[in-house]
Amino acid sequence: MSDFLVIVESPAKAKTIERYLGNKYKVKASMGHVRDLPRSQMGVNVENSFEPKYITIRGKGPVLKELKSAAKKAKKVFLAADPDREGEAIAWHLAHTLDVDISSDCRVVFNEITKDAIKESFKHPRPINMDLVDAQQARRILDRLVGYNISPLLWKKVKKGLSAGRVQSIAVRLIIDRENEIKAFVPEEYWTIDGEFVKGKDHFSASFHSLKGENKVELKSEKDVEGILKQMNGDSFKVVSVTKKERKRNPSPAFITSSLQQEAARKLNFRARKTMMLAQQLYEGIELGSAGTIGLITYMRTDSTRISEIAQKEAADYIRNEYGENYLKEEQRKEKKQSNAQDAHEAIRPTSTLRDPNSVKQYLSRDQFRLYKLIWERFLASQMAQAVMDTMSVDLQNGTVIFRATGSKIKFPGFMKLYVEGTDDQVEERDKMLPDLKEGDEVFKKDIEPKQHFTQPPPRYTEARLVKTLEELGIGRPSTYAPTLDTIQKRGYVALDNKRFVPTELGEICNELMLEFFPDILDVEFTAKMEQDLDNVEDGKVRWVEIIDGFYQEFEKHLTIAEKEMQSVEIKDEPAGEDCELCSSPMVFKMGRYGKFMACSNFPDCRNTKAIVKEIGVTCPKCKEGNIIERKSKKKRIFYGCDTFPGCEFISWDKPLPRSCPKCEGLLVEKKLKKGVQVQCTECDYKEEPQS
Repeated sequence: MSDFLVIVESPAKAKTIERYLGNKYKVKASMGHVRDLPRSQMGVNVENSFEPKYITIRGKGPVLKELKSAAKKAKKVFLAADPDREGEAIAWHLAHTLDVDISSDCRVVFNEITKDAIKESFKHPRPINMDLVDAQQARRILDRLVGYNISPLLWKKVKKGLSAGRVQSIAVRLIIDRENEIKAFVPEEYWTIDGEFVKGKDHFSASFHSLKGENKVELKSEKDVEGILKQMNGDSFKVVSVTKKERKRNPSPAFITSSLQQEAARKLNFRARKTMMLAQQLYEGIELGSAGTIGLITYMRTDSTRISEIAQKEAADYIRNEYGENYLKEEQRKEKKQSNAQDAHEAIRPTSTLRDPNSVKQYLSRDQFRLYKLIWERFLASQMAQAVMDTMSVDLQNGTVIFRATGSKIKFPGFMKLYVEGTDDQVEERDKMLPDLKEGDEVFKKDIEPKQHFTQPPPRYTEARLVKTLEELGIGRPSTYAPTLDTIQKRGYVALDNKRFVPTELGEICNELMLEFFPDILDVEFTAKMEQDLDNVEDGKVRWVEIIDGFYQEFEKHLTIAEKEMQSVEIKDEPAGEDCELCSSPMVFKMGRYGKFMACSNFPDCRNTKAIVKEIGVTCPKCKEGNIIERKSKKKRIFYGCDTFPGCEFISWDKPLPRSCPKCEGLLVEKKLKKGVQVQCTECDYKEEPQS
């Protein structure tokens, strides 16, 4: 018989924690929640202060039976679910089920699964925090009231299987609003004048900036460009201004949940769901040979950038030993706390800086290693010194025309020696050197090239951009982003096209109905305020029933109107322009989770489906008979192949072009670079200048 029973959420955690605590402790897993609202009904009594009706989750009977048996044999039960609202609620449900006094010191929380952290946490057990539980209950009931009232309406009026939710509805609206911006966008013409200049043996670039005595001049037409060029006389330019500055750059703070999802998308090409799955594995523990199972990172659902003093000291010692004293930051920077951050626990960091990625690589899968390396480098860089850049700006004058050249050089790399945060739009900082120029120097133009451009519409949302936007707007919380992105795709409201979200017709129809009948649900400020109200419940400032009641009174009015006035909508399939080869019925376009496809209109009698073939106008270079079409691999990566496959097995990951190599007549392809594309030959060394 064990003296103490400890209940955690997963078997992986149970195994690790039991080894740390010793033979007086028996550790078992609840496998997540054991009680929840029923799936078959609302489960909320709106007439009786929104009292929830909790039932045992189907399939959890054997687990509960085992836990009850173990609890009866133990002197004391400790509830050690995750250190957040959800974990507190799981502990509360377990306490009710196992007859554990919630006011006793039964709750244990830890931010990392390491021996020291676990042992220290058991020295400080506490009662269950009912404010945290109430905040989770309020969110669950709020989402149930919205989903179980609006979803049946959408089933009846639009299509079965649809759902509505507070966060997912806002996410779909953002995607649709962005698509409408793109459709309404009117490109505006503008020009640049770029020049290449020489001083002795040195070459450098500069661009037209202004006319003497004026601020920066915008060039909106070719006529504007011609007017500037006419004012230039000869090839000689005089250096009229040289400005040198030193610029410092701070490292990014250690990861929070949303920034981890964004950076993993940018640098590792991970979907949000995959990032969280791998982070969960690293948190719960990895078998490290003779060292046993050890949690490699701290808890991965957090919105705080706070770092413990112990972790900061360990990182400082590591930096001092590996990089030198000058790579240590001079003083502790205070990380800016977001106004809506719960700050419940630390940022995501390695449980020990000493476990560098290479030392544990042999025990990790490829993707686990890549994510751990990202987390380790980001944390360590956050504790390093600023980078120092030498910048230089030079103005060149010919008559009244002024060109400006800018350059920069890394004077001291600081944190950039280890890690630089990725961006959605900008190129990472690199050295761009200028010659040693002084005022009064004479330089000569080698080439002047005017270029026409057009303004571009705002980009569609990637997963990273959407997560960042939701976070900035105060919509949702760390644990909601990954499941929200999954749900809106599974329901068919949006699809991914080239890793960017596009709305479907179904998504647009549901969004219009929601805007008409439930404007509050789709109002960003209203939804953000609801998140703040839930935080106030957690802080004990307001009772959860008051929050729900205030919402429901207005929501019920909208619901009554919608039930009477919402019209049924028929979604007509778009004809594909060809007949089914199996039954001769017309084929139609359908929208699935992964985008458009063709299906037989005689469904369900005929279940024929076909991928949409996208020709690129290139004859197959191998068989000379087929046409090259765009295809997708099992992992949804685009490649190009012959349409006579399997007769011809030509494939290319790079997009073939309809013109031949001018050097050898070989196949030209577009090779994707980090920023832009480059045309190159597959047969010889011919390459063209990269295009952004």
